[in-house]
Amino acid sequence: MKNVLVIYYSQSGQLKEIAQQISLPFVEDANVNVSYYNIQTKKNFPFPWDNDSFFDAFPETFKQIPTEIIPPDNEILQTKFDLVLLHFQVWYLSPSIPINSFLKSEYAKTILNNVPVVTINGSRNMWAFAQEKVKVLLKNVNANLVGNIALTDRNINLVSVITIVDWMFSGVKRNVYGFLPLPGVSAQEINESVKFGKTILPFLQKNNYTGLQEQLLAKGAVEFRWFLLSMDKKANKMFTIWSTLILKNPAKRKTLLKVFKGYLFAAIWVLSPIVHLIELILFPITYFSIQKKKKYFQGIS
Repeated sequence: MKNVLVIYYSQSGQLKEIAQQISLPFVEDANVNVSYYNIQTKKNFPFPWDNDSFFDAFPETFKQIPTEIIPPDNEILQTKFDLVLLHFQVWYLSPSIPINSFLKSEYAKTILNNVPVVTINGSRNMWAFAQEKVKVLLKNVNANLVGNIALTDRNINLVSVITIVDWMFSGVKRNVYGFLPLPGVSAQEINESVKFGKTILPFLQKNNYTGLQEQLLAKGAVEFRWFLLSMDKKANKMFTIWSTLILKNPAKRKTLLKVFKGYLFAAIWVLSPIVHLIELILFPITYFSIQKKKKYFQGIS
């Protein structure tokens, strides 16, 4: 018997659906025992979000400051797993606080030590540098990253801003204004994500993951939009400044968060279109550099 652990944290339920679909081939295999670990924190994060809670989570999320989690079941802690499917979402260009908190816990050191891990993220679109942070966290607990899947909202960037924000603050997936597309990873893509489980299963059976990422990429496992990578990198630099400023001035936290909210609005609606335009102009010059970055971020090294 092979033991597989499916780890996830999901507010809206989207990542749970993805986890269930990808793990389905393992569940249906009589030679695989599948366990699920739904990460829970002692401090609850609301869904739908309210305005204050959403922005108040920014500094600790970006700085990757962990919070206390509810311990996994003893059965999970005592089982030696042959593979872990680690599902995470991106908050403020970083792994969400619950995921970060788990990966920095003693439980992660026990569960993930010397275990092959496939990371699966469901995000709006800017996931690349959050994945880099997850790589570091996995390395710190001696986990072995063998594959990565990045499922995103494939709508136009500024359209997805409107629809995702509506979803986060209303708690309802709906066609905003009656005509905009539904937010998040599409239902079709979630349903079809079972193909990734089917791709991973033979590698589990052989206990050899060489070539797995190439096969996952052939199935469309990672969407790479080069102009978003540039925005992701620039935003990480600005978020470093903002999060440091807020955490160093606790007495002014509420005021600074309000100013940060204004900055974020301007960055999304004014700066990001400018960055996109510049990237389009420079594309012929940066083409080979972009291809190199694409190869790196689609890989697992």
